[in-house]
Amino acid sequence: MTRRVAVTGVGCVCPVGNDIDTAWGNICAGRSGIGRITAFDPSAMESQIAAEVKGFDPSVLIGRKELRRMDRYTQFAVIASYEAVRRAGLTLPIPAPERIGVMVGSGLGGIGTLLNEVGVFQRSGPQRISPFLIPMMLSDSAGGQIAILFGARGPNHSIVSACATGTNAVGEASEIIRRGSADLMITGGAEATIQPIILAGFGVMGALSKRNDDPAHASRPFDKHRDGFVAGEGAGILVLEEMEHARARHAPILAEVLGYGTTDDAHHISAPLEDGSGASACMQAALAEAGRPPTAVDYINAHGTGTQLNDKSETRAIKNVFADHAYSLAISSTKSMTGHLLGAAGGLEAVFSVLALRDGVIPPTMNYETPDPECDLDYTPNHSRKKDLRVAMSNSFGFGGHNASLIFSRVGDASSQEAA
Repeated sequence: MTRRVAVTGVGCVCPVGNDIDTAWGNICAGRSGIGRITAFDPSAMESQIAAEVKGFDPSVLIGRKELRRMDRYTQFAVIASYEAVRRAGLTLPIPAPERIGVMVGSGLGGIGTLLNEVGVFQRSGPQRISPFLIPMMLSDSAGGQIAILFGARGPNHSIVSACATGTNAVGEASEIIRRGSADLMITGGAEATIQPIILAGFGVMGALSKRNDDPAHASRPFDKHRDGFVAGEGAGILVLEEMEHARARHAPILAEVLGYGTTDDAHHISAPLEDGSGASACMQAALAEAGRPPTAVDYINAHGTGTQLNDKSETRAIKNVFADHAYSLAISSTKSMTGHLLGAAGGLEAVFSVLALRDGVIPPTMNYETPDPECDLDYTPNHSRKKDLRVAMSNSFGFGGHNASLIFSRVGDASSQEAA
């Protein structure tokens, strides 16, 4: 019998809140986490706005000595993991540590640490750089620190697939449980890339919004006048668990991971296929693993970055897969409030998809004011909506042509029971 995968805990640190209750409340209320950059003086930049994490104090859970050995992205991941593990009803030490794994991805890992130590090296020479530079900058450091903290001795590695990273991490973690290599996985994505050189790089590509005078309205997925994405930071973490393992310990079961698909466009290093065929194949693969027809899906948390080409190609991909049902789907892009968390986006948006199923709430796409004839679906404009949701899809697409889709279902209804 196929091993089923439950979601038993979620946690986050993100621009709209540093815990689940705050972040989800702000998302449902349509509150933006985007503002003028405070991490550095952005006056020389064309785009001077970002979605920064605010009021973040990891010292409440992480000792000062350990903090000095963690990049900011790792701190985000660790704090979000603490919340997810707590919400899953797990206490330390977690039993059977060899059956617990970690799969936390990051697009750029400890880039902040690397850039800081390059400065130290240039100013003061090689003997003055931190002995923790290498472990702090690696993209697998978050997973390693999480494993140490929770005693997780099972499978542990990091995935890097640009902006699809978080979704790929959750999907691959679910596959590890399905094949029997672990019973519980701590998974998701984390990113801390609000750095001058990173934003300058995106800026010269023409990828960033330049609405500096109106940050809260800068991220405009699917709107005709969208002018690029807004960079964000943070972490979204889920606890995945084999279904019977979760039931045996009376864990809270928030949702079930029904399906996962991943493909590549093999087309261009940064631009998606305009016809959306690569993303379509990814969504179809997720539906096939889920054993569900397209008409079973009620809601899509879209990749929806707010760039001209991405939003058009994703809309075409959804139409390719869902045909007439595409016009009955509720779709939204929570990036309109959180900005684009790059490698962490898929983890956070998987969390929001699970919460949408739990509460029967479709979060809004904010700043959707002028319809684009090429983006003509129901993007849940500007206000959240109550709806009885059974099945949700979460999409992420990244530079390199990476595509990843997850399908979650509410547990306890007919759609989930068919998978038993």
